[in-house]
Amino acid sequence: MKNLFKTLVLSIALMLPFAVSAQDAEVFEGKVVDVQGGAPVEWTLTATEKGEGLYELNFTGDIAEGYHGYPLSDMFSAPVFEFTNGELEGEMRETEPTHESVDEFGDVVNHYIGKMVFIQDVKASAGTKLTGMINTNICTNETNQCQQSSFDFEISLGEREAVVAAGEGTEQNLPLDWGSLISAIIWGFAALLTPCVFPMVPMTVSFFIKGSGSKAQGRFRATMYGLFIIALYVLPIAALILITRFTGGDSVTEDIFNWLSTHWIPNIIFFVIFMIFAASFFGAFEITLPSSLVNKSDAGAEKGGLIGIFFMALTLVLVSFSCTGPIVGSVIIESMNGGIWMPIITMAAFATAFALPFTLLAWFPSMLKNMPKSGGWLNSVKVVLGFIEVALGLKFLMTADQTYHWGILDREIYLAIWIVVFSLLGLYLLGKLRFAHDDKMETLSVKRLAMAIVVFSFVVYMIPGMFGAPLNGISGYLPPMTSQDFRVEGDNSNLNASVKYGDKLHLPHNLKGYFDLEEAIEVAKKENKPIFVDITGHACNNCREMETRVWSDPRVKQILMDDYIICALYVDDRTDLKTEDYYTNKNGIVMTTLGRKNNAIAVERFNVNAQPGYVLMSPDQEILMPVRGYDASIEGFIAFLEGGKAAMK
Repeated sequence: MKNLFKTLVLSIALMLPFAVSAQDAEVFEGKVVDVQGGAPVEWTLTATEKGEGLYELNFTGDIAEGYHGYPLSDMFSAPVFEFTNGELEGEMRETEPTHESVDEFGDVVNHYIGKMVFIQDVKASAGTKLTGMINTNICTNETNQCQQSSFDFEISLGEREAVVAAGEGTEQNLPLDWGSLISAIIWGFAALLTPCVFPMVPMTVSFFIKGSGSKAQGRFRATMYGLFIIALYVLPIAALILITRFTGGDSVTEDIFNWLSTHWIPNIIFFVIFMIFAASFFGAFEITLPSSLVNKSDAGAEKGGLIGIFFMALTLVLVSFSCTGPIVGSVIIESMNGGIWMPIITMAAFATAFALPFTLLAWFPSMLKNMPKSGGWLNSVKVVLGFIEVALGLKFLMTADQTYHWGILDREIYLAIWIVVFSLLGLYLLGKLRFAHDDKMETLSVKRLAMAIVVFSFVVYMIPGMFGAPLNGISGYLPPMTSQDFRVEGDNSNLNASVKYGDKLHLPHNLKGYFDLEEAIEVAKKENKPIFVDITGHACNNCREMETRVWSDPRVKQILMDDYIICALYVDDRTDLKTEDYYTNKNGIVMTTLGRKNNAIAVERFNVNAQPGYVLMSPDQEILMPVRGYDASIEGFIAFLEGGKAAMK
């Protein structure tokens, strides 16, 4: 029993480093120049990376002996910091002044002796060179005679990684996919409201409260119950990743995930499963696991100690499968574009949200009184989830359609189905549509009315998309604009038809570019322009969101059109290559499809294993800037592109 507990704790502990942050803070040093010369203070400047394009600038002034400086609160002698670029976040902070004195007016004055430190948060992209000026008044201690001094400062964010030798690649510091994490947490709480799970909450909590010798013991057992639930969801996928990594390395793990997320076989299977589960939620039939499996687990739960609690958790996971199965599948698939560790992190987020209420209610049993009783409303929740299952299940069919260029689900067809599905959901919430297991609704509750208003508002929002509106809010879940017959921007389907693979692949916003790296390099040499390498995928939600939110900005479009050769590398495209275009990776494996070739190039040449990844490269294949991942900051993206142009000169 003790060994079981130790194994569980050790397993969770081993996964924690991957769940907190994939990126360590990095410190950069700046340069400060005394414009006049001979100032009684010397400044040093450092920047600490805080993540998501935020940097903490630290200005440290070493004051000469016999002099003092003033804080920001001083009306006449406070230092002034001026920035010529970068987006300031919040107010400037400072250390506490080290000395107090009384001036000639009899007022108490605070000032610095020896050292003063000022801190400012700045929003900027990696590779940006921040510049500005510092104006200070440094005064003598004895006579209080002041000397005004000016300093120019500059600091390059990411300068140490800005340029590497051709072929070496760059380390990509990918932030966590917060969209997938938040979605997983929401789904974890939503799963609790299903008829498979909700009735078990009060029963389970009551067991821990009444079946324990003391309140402390009950809380401990409930906590272990929650940890076991998390482990049962997380450990299987963690084991898959670890086994494949240790047996074949990252490339094998990536190949498996790439196959699961893009190949037509698993995507069609997932699509069919979602439709079957949706039909079950609508009341067509009941999906249950074999009773023998559940009974064996339930029998194990009768044992005492931690083993019994483990089997109780296993029973809950098995019994709730008919409701949580498609949710778990969706969470895993959704996270696969965020790197090989994202499925573990995302599943841990889902499982924690799912298990947390059991533990909290056992710790605070009085909260049970405020819980709604089971009833017909649970069936309504199940039906609502059924409609959502239909909508989300289409994403798998769309992925297969895009990667294999079947042309089944164009954007307007996809939107038409979503409009119909959510319209039916709205009618159901209003009581105009009923299923066999639904109770007759005499009156309409305020909650259902509010939900219906939200749903119908969403339907109205989608309708302009049928005529080419970009629909930025859901762009990541829709087929690309290039698949739509009518577009506001006009038809660009033949814009890149003359380039390699241009008959099947397209760029958004009427941009002209290439889909083969070698072809793009040759053109870049002729035109002497840097190359904008877009490592993307048909199934990449964040890629579509970046194209819709960031690339659509007129300034970004203009820079891409005028100053760069664009090369889009689709890592999940299933187009078969000609024999002469086959690519052999570093392990000697021959890649025969365009997606596998591009994925190998992304990993081996640019060290990018998640999408989107943006690489700025010279025609001589020199990396001009650190690789940029998903970041919807338009100003940061512009600074990234401008930095590449500057490094090219």
